[in-house]
Amino acid sequence: MWRLWLLRAAQLIGSLVGAVVLATLLATASHPSHGVSSFLSAFLAKLLAVLSGDFGQSATTGASAMTAALTAFPATLQLLLAGVIVALLLGIPLGVFLSASRTLRAAAPLMQIIAATPVFVAALALIWIAVRVLDWNETSQASALSWAGLMRSADWSTALRAFALPALTVGAAGAASVQLSIRRAAVRAWSAPYRNGLRMMGLGTFDIDLRYAVPDVVAALLRDAGEIALALISAAAVAEWVFHRDGAAVLFLKSAAFGDWNVAAAILFVFAVIKLVAQFVCLAVSWFVAPDEGV
Repeated sequence: MWRLWLLRAAQLIGSLVGAVVLATLLATASHPSHGVSSFLSAFLAKLLAVLSGDFGQSATTGASAMTAALTAFPATLQLLLAGVIVALLLGIPLGVFLSASRTLRAAAPLMQIIAATPVFVAALALIWIAVRVLDWNETSQASALSWAGLMRSADWSTALRAFALPALTVGAAGAASVQLSIRRAAVRAWSAPYRNGLRMMGLGTFDIDLRYAVPDVVAALLRDAGEIALALISAAAVAEWVFHRDGAAVLFLKSAAFGDWNVAAAILFVFAVIKLVAQFVCLAVSWFVAPDEGV
């Protein structure tokens, strides 16, 4: 067991090193260099700076790139947290529903088509519904307000307009990934060889599912946390751009568009750390939920 944990820890460290190297390459490539030796010298100098936490200065504002990235992250983390809640509330019942019987599993291909739909299509559909049906036409004006400020002012209408649609967009992408993970795990759990043996021991289907299948499905969902996190982060970039929200995801897109690669590299690195650490923690929790499944 400890060898597996050491392997996972080594994979985490290796992935973090890869994130550092990728961010360094991104920042170094933004400055023209003449020849391989010149590029390598610039890369090594930038790598040493990045390892000390210095990603350089923003090309557009002159401020510290990491400071600009970290300043934009709270808004994105709020959106991601709301998206996680929506994803679990929608994705878990949907995954269980589509896995409940063979008849319902026949509808799974339709869900695959829906899950493969680009996130921005869902965002545009939500905008159309909000504007034409719910008359929510002040989303862009409310986007500059913080969630805490809106809650202190008890302006629930503006809060819904500012956060509900982006959260639904992110949550929809996450829910598609969650339900897919649950359905894959359910297929493996219901076809597991131990079920026949447990039936011969006198256990009923409900007991088998409750004691063995459910922990296996939960553990599999936790192991897929990295995949789900990527879906949420990608959707956050779309939601912040479409709904005119200020956050780290949209700052990354703007930085790339304007060639501010130091800021883009800093944001990419922080996103990678969040994703990798969350994945490692969820893997650890999944082992405690279903030790027999390994880490």
